[in-house]
Amino acid sequence: MAVVSGKSSLFYSVPAKNASVPSLSIALILLLVAEGLEAESVDDGRNQLFAGILRDEAVERINQLAKISDADGYLERTFLSSASVKAAQLIIEWMRDAGLRTWVDQMGNVHGRSEALNTTAETLLIGSHADTVVDAGKFDGSLGIICAISALKVLKTNGKLHKLSRPVEVIAFSDEEGVRFQSTFLGSAAIAGQLPASALRTSDKNGATIQDVLKENSFEGSDASLLQVKYDPESVWGYIEVHIEQGPVLESLGSPLGIVKGIAGQTRLKVKVSGSQGHAGTVPMLMRQDSMVAAAELIVNLESLCKYPDRALTYKEQCGSYKKESFSGLVCTVGEISSWPGASNVIPGQVNFTVDIRAMDDDDRGAIVTEFSRQVYQICDNRMVNCTIEHKHTAEAVHCDSELSQQLKQAAHSTVKKMSRKIQDEVPVLMSGAGHDAMAMSHLTKVGMLFVRCRGGVSHSPDEYVSDNDVWAAGLVLLHFLDQHVSGDCMSS
Repeated sequence: MAVVSGKSSLFYSVPAKNASVPSLSIALILLLVAEGLEAESVDDGRNQLFAGILRDEAVERINQLAKISDADGYLERTFLSSASVKAAQLIIEWMRDAGLRTWVDQMGNVHGRSEALNTTAETLLIGSHADTVVDAGKFDGSLGIICAISALKVLKTNGKLHKLSRPVEVIAFSDEEGVRFQSTFLGSAAIAGQLPASALRTSDKNGATIQDVLKENSFEGSDASLLQVKYDPESVWGYIEVHIEQGPVLESLGSPLGIVKGIAGQTRLKVKVSGSQGHAGTVPMLMRQDSMVAAAELIVNLESLCKYPDRALTYKEQCGSYKKESFSGLVCTVGEISSWPGASNVIPGQVNFTVDIRAMDDDDRGAIVTEFSRQVYQICDNRMVNCTIEHKHTAEAVHCDSELSQQLKQAAHSTVKKMSRKIQDEVPVLMSGAGHDAMAMSHLTKVGMLFVRCRGGVSHSPDEYVSDNDVWAAGLVLLHFLDQHVSGDCMSS
């Protein structure tokens, strides 16, 4: 504030015209005051964006969860393992810290809920999974859980948590990856009513069934208890999931956030190849029924089929059997292989391997599964070995709700604008090749998903990385969404 003559300012006074204070000193004072005001403005902005909770505390909690593992030297948490139980206990503490009522259901899912002023309103569910793959990264699943808890903690801090227009419930699903039982979405599928009672009899590599594991952890593990987990669709308003992208698109676009348009459908198979076990030095090459070599040929054929599907599948336009362009999203993976007896001097008698096939179009995915199955039996016949194909998991492609997606997009755009204070381009919209709990939850209610940028698109790896500020941005999106559509007390835009 400049002052002429000898009149006083709120901050300082400038002497009269004939005073002897050098003009340089006046300029210095003005500069210091301006810098102070700017610094104060920045600090206020950071406080308004709740960096302490949505960034600093959230990142610290992600790091804490990453230290809870069943393995030494790498991160691994599978369905109801000791590490998973310990992680669940920590998540419950954080939910209570955010002012949520907590419980664990009969499938080991952890819930944290805040009720609404309107007791009859449908519930907004926000969630992700607490389990991991083997040698996992620390953001896959955990990011979505912690960002949701953090956003609700901000509402608690602001006195808004108990003024919600509808209940909000955070769910940490017990199993999404399917590592232990080779069956994905155990937690979310149970809540959505998509997990059949027969699944309880599924066994892991050690012969323990899901039912056994549930009982070991003091759950009932019965058909009736499974039904207790299921939610009534009429009680749910929608489901939102925050998740790392697990791909390179957002980073390549320079965008921290993206909206998911849909999720690719997937099929998981287990192929068993049985040959004739024999001595590596005494059985002539032309007389062998080698299950390992047969499996190798099958795997290479799968790669060729998925790289060049048009070479194996005849497209008949008049029949409309598939859309050529939709195969651009097709991916196929053999992620696990085992042999028996597994000795260097023995021709393997049996080889098992898994197959993961994903595509944006369900008909196209079905065509690939059918063609691969045909090739399996043909190659096995040619090599005089026996083959069986077991369907372990099938999930149809999911299209996210357009209204929820638009609301998340607006929240994301507002968040990026607040954090950068610049006019931003449109928030990217993309498809997900990875499966998520939202796939199972889509059978219960409408779903929306927010993707968060990860470095190099790396996931399912200890090199998985999300910057602290991108964690912050994800939490702000949820907070903005809640303020706009649940709390009834909108944030300033």
